[in-house]
Amino acid sequence: MRLIFTVIRFVIISSLISVAVAIAAAQPPGDKKSGAARRLAVKEKLIKEAPDDDARFDAATKAAPLAFIAGDYVNAGMYAKDLLRQAKTMEDNWNYGNALHVADLVLGRIALKDGNVDEAKRLLLEAGRTPGSPQLDTFGPDMLFAKELLEKGENAAVIQYLDLCSKFWKMEDGRLGRWKTSVQKGETPDFGPNLRYVFCEANSCQEQN
Repeated sequence: MRLIFTVIRFVIISSLISVAVAIAAAQPPGDKKSGAARRLAVKEKLIKEAPDDDARFDAATKAAPLAFIAGDYVNAGMYAKDLLRQAKTMEDNWNYGNALHVADLVLGRIALKDGNVDEAKRLLLEAGRTPGSPQLDTFGPDMLFAKELLEKGENAAVIQYLDLCSKFWKMEDGRLGRWKTSVQKGETPDFGPNLRYVFCEANSCQEQN
């Protein structure tokens, strides 16, 4: 029964992500940022009123990237660090791998915004060390932060990230190899929907400033 519940929940979440992507594409940047702030307020309420640790863990996984997109970098960092703290006791939770991936991506983007490229690269690799999850194993990692580092000329770190992701992304269908080849040539691959899995849930795939 637990497996059936996990699969059903996975399908529902995937459907919601698709809806969020469509909404994001239709919104101008200002609306996307304010939309993220509104959704963050909802998640913060859920965190405070969560009936159990699982619900709180799930809400915090959404709150960290929402805060980042809303421009609230202090709370984004706080939620990401709290997510890593919670994860220490949540290894059996279906969302465990997602939470690690999200937290390190958010902290990494904050480090990059602060000009700390070495810390940003370290956190990208930490994001790649997630053990995976139903979503990550199927759809793969989020590549937005990796793309930002490519734009800074940090190709070697991105190649390491791709190699790490190969350990959990078993349904990648050759994409990791193609992306790696492009990066080795000094190109920026077309990462397609993998640019949208974490930060598009915040209604803003393109909001990077």
